[in-house]
Amino acid sequence: MSASAHTIRRQRHDAAERPFIVIWESTRACPLACLHCRAEAVPDRDPRELDTAAAKDLLRQVAAFGKPAPLFVITGGDPFQRPDLCELIAHGREVGVRVAVSPSGTPTLTEERLRELHAAGASGLSLSLDGSTAEIHDAFRGVPGVFRWTLDAWDAARALGMRVQINTTVARHNLHDLPDIVRLVADRGAMLWSAFFLVPTGRGRTLGALTAAEVEDVLNFVYDVGLTVPAKTTEAHHFRRVALQRQILANSGDDHMAVLGLGPLYQELTDRAAVLGLDVGTRRVRRPPLDVNAGRGFVFVSHTGTVHPSGFLPLSAGSVRESSLTSIYRTSPLFTGLRADGMLGGRCGQCEFRRVCGGSRSRAYGVTGDPFAEEPWCGYVPGSFPHQRELAALLSGDTGKPSPARLGPTAAEGGKEHRVQQER
Repeated sequence: MSASAHTIRRQRHDAAERPFIVIWESTRACPLACLHCRAEAVPDRDPRELDTAAAKDLLRQVAAFGKPAPLFVITGGDPFQRPDLCELIAHGREVGVRVAVSPSGTPTLTEERLRELHAAGASGLSLSLDGSTAEIHDAFRGVPGVFRWTLDAWDAARALGMRVQINTTVARHNLHDLPDIVRLVADRGAMLWSAFFLVPTGRGRTLGALTAAEVEDVLNFVYDVGLTVPAKTTEAHHFRRVALQRQILANSGDDHMAVLGLGPLYQELTDRAAVLGLDVGTRRVRRPPLDVNAGRGFVFVSHTGTVHPSGFLPLSAGSVRESSLTSIYRTSPLFTGLRADGMLGGRCGQCEFRRVCGGSRSRAYGVTGDPFAEEPWCGYVPGSFPHQRELAALLSGDTGKPSPARLGPTAAEGGKEHRVQQER
């Protein structure tokens, strides 16, 4: 198997035919007031929401993609605001769809509720942790006590044997707290830690953007701690570029800090990780990032049934009330355009990593209004990586087996903090 097969994972099915994951925004009702909220959540449920019958029909549409069906994640808002949540999870099991839940850390997130989810057949749980302390996390979530509720739910879910994913929104408020968050994840245990890089949409437009250099430093930190906790990124698809670069530099014995021009934030995160013992990895191998992108293996259905390439890309390709999800995903101009080779503009279109990265289409749209524009939070200059020959060999898969880069349109991840993936 080529080295790239270990560094980047490809989807098992043709991304033009079926998504890897379907995210459903079951409601926008939520008692929190998170600073970054994509959904601009509100206290009460919207009467236009998909009702129980329509939601069950949506699950059958997901099953229609074929076996095994895409993973179906119920998010919000707060999914517990829907009294039919467990009924829908059970229906998913009946029609052959794995259902995971991404609840908000509120008083609704009780051990009893988690037992009900588990009994109904929920395959996993996604929780948000945006600070290593109550002070940092609760300030970001807008309600005191959320940190404690989240930790209690985390413990309860683990005790029930549920698979737990921890999602961290990477923003200016917690840049320097990231090593402490990872230490908490390592100590309490999780299936996966996902570093979500903010997309300027919804309330998130008011938060300060990171610089491309800061993002590069954090991506390399996430790569480093991948030997301590299973780690991935969301809306930072250039993490796949970083994984390839670091693999090649490790093989060549080069200093990655010097070659990649990493800055003081990376040094600070590295030093803090060493103090916390995160530099002594306990995992034999890193978890390879999966080649998925908005509209390419990923689809988002809103609370009213509109279909989008990502929860952070508000362009609609239709509605599940009027057309089948399979038809929208496979044939709509928006989705086929995002999967088409050669559509990317700017540096993304010229980049040698474009087929295993593609940049955040959501962030490109949020910043420029063009979903095909270059990734605003990436500073890589195409062609500047010094080991182009080694990279070409890694991308081509010199053993003759297909590598992710040769698949052309395959790829990315996104959603609210709605990101529970069993295999990602």
